Amino acid sequence: MQPAKIAPRDRLIVALDLPSVASAEAMIDRLGDSVTFYKIGYQLGYAGGLALAKQLAGSGKKVFLDLKLHDIGNTVARGVESVAALGATFLTVHAYPQTMKAAVEARTGSGLKILAVTVLTSYDDSDLHAAGYRLNVSDLVEARARQAQALGVDGLVSSPEEAAALRKIVGDRMNLVTPGIRPAGSATGDQKRIMTPARAIAAGADYLVVGRPVMEAADPKAAAEAIHAEIAQALA
Repeated sequence: MQPAKIAPRDRLIVALDLPSVASAEAMIDRLGDSVTFYKIGYQLGYAGGLALAKQLAGSGKKVFLDLKLHDIGNTVARGVESVAALGATFLTVHAYPQTMKAAVEARTGSGLKILAVTVLTSYDDSDLHAAGYRLNVSDLVEARARQAQALGVDGLVSSPEEAAALRKIVGDRMNLVTPGIRPAGSATGDQKRIMTPARAIAAGADYLVVGRPVMEAADPKAAAEAIHAEIAQALA
């Protein structure tokens, strides 16, 4: 099934990579109506962020829970059901066939969309080989994308470097969500496969996940608006 049309301002997902709900709420207040979509990952999720996710969803914001589930099928399914009850829009699982199958089946009937994580953006070929994989990054990403599509997963998380190749594989039937986004002049941090917002959109990305370039900016709202402007220009 083809994904619904995406509102331009929903394409930016700001990662609330913060240590407490209080600090996240303060940032949300600073960002105001400049951000419609937030990501909550491990750090905040384990510090009360799941309750915040429900609160944000209830207030009309979209929430991406980046929990990267991977376990036996029954455990994954029960976790997906709990996340769906929070009102989240996206949930990540690792792109292993049993995990993806269980997650897709468990989200049926809810508004939750499952995103499969292909290869973490902090990994390069040498990291995969050290972990025991014989494939390189691009080959593993492609293989997992094809498996995810066959299993009915709603979208993929990958480096923006893989967006163009993935778009050729999945067409318009899956959303592509890309972390590793760095506006021009931003520090790369621990990311190894990065791209600017405009280049990522041009490559076929649907959603851009941005953390530190917004969170650590002197004026986070202005930083978010600048990314919106760059996205709009790329779409035009």
